[in-house]
Amino acid sequence: MRIHQTLLTDPAESVAGIGSLQEASPTLVLAFGAVAFFERSGVVDELRRRFPQAAIAGCSTAGEICGSEVRDGACVVTAVSFDRAVARAEATRLASMADSFAAGARLAAALPASDLRAVLVLGPGVRINGSALVRGLQSALPPKVTISGGLAADAGAFERTWTMGPLGCADDQVVAVGLYGAGLRLSYGSFGGWVPFGPARRVTRCADNVLYELDGERALDIYKRYLGEHAAHLPASGLLFPFEMVGERRERRGIFRTILGVDEAQGSLTLAGDIDPDGTLKLMHSNTERLIDGAEVAARAAFEAMGTPPATSLALLVSCVGRKLVMGDRVDEEVEIVGELFGAGATVTGFYSNGEIAGAGFNGECHLHNQTMTITWVAEDAP
Repeated sequence: MRIHQTLLTDPAESVAGIGSLQEASPTLVLAFGAVAFFERSGVVDELRRRFPQAAIAGCSTAGEICGSEVRDGACVVTAVSFDRAVARAEATRLASMADSFAAGARLAAALPASDLRAVLVLGPGVRINGSALVRGLQSALPPKVTISGGLAADAGAFERTWTMGPLGCADDQVVAVGLYGAGLRLSYGSFGGWVPFGPARRVTRCADNVLYELDGERALDIYKRYLGEHAAHLPASGLLFPFEMVGERRERRGIFRTILGVDEAQGSLTLAGDIDPDGTLKLMHSNTERLIDGAEVAARAAFEAMGTPPATSLALLVSCVGRKLVMGDRVDEEVEIVGELFGAGATVTGFYSNGEIAGAGFNGECHLHNQTMTITWVAEDAP
């Protein structure tokens, strides 16, 4: 397994930067960058021309992770050459939010099941139900295949995001990369670092990912009371105060939901994923220290699951734009702590997202997350 990485800083000069990866002969190419790199086809066209044999995938972001740094306005391209493993990219158009489950099922059906170990999925960051997308994938994938990835972003604007894959660059494309081969080594970590405030509230009316009532009262009214002066900046300020979905016995499940939109007339909140209609929600908040500690918890979970640290590996980090807003200038620290633990042999890439897809911090099931640091660590046994 060999990995080469380059950082592009100017969309107009991206072709020259990609040329530095020519010697890699990659199996898989991942590109995460600012919207400007995906609004035109130059990056994907050049990647296709230079690496016709590779599975190519990527998306727009709210911040690009390159090594120990978090960048804004750049594009990090990572070329991975497996010795024996195989990567295959598939894509489908998302017709509407209601098509999210079916889109996941279509992608799963398009990936050959034989020897499939893992799926990396990248979806649009707006007008999608991310939890339904995950359920659709799970409905048609073999039970032991793991799923991870995230939803594209647009620097926190929540207006138009982009994915890159077999259909080129598009704002309605969901991309899945299947990883095949018995020699693959995979481990995962996921954790938040948020703490609750206020009482748990029972969901009394919702539809999919739209929350209408908590404890019989309009959800927006309750939410505004808790936010105080921050309510004037909704929906953007909702990134700082997510909900945690709490189990029937009020146990924490490590699954968070970010507010993507509000409807003043209906008094409703649109969340990034489905809501349990019989469940309970708790409002959460955090600070920089807690979030950095959460990233370390996720990294240690992946490290322990991997066993012997590999000599060469790829660490794919997907963290939430809300975490980035809370940490501000210290956001690099949650990335640095992962790299320090994984060691010099790990090439770190990833992005800040509108939603993260991984197993929950408290169990192994795959879910859509918000406000979470998720890690997919990939290595390959020596031939």
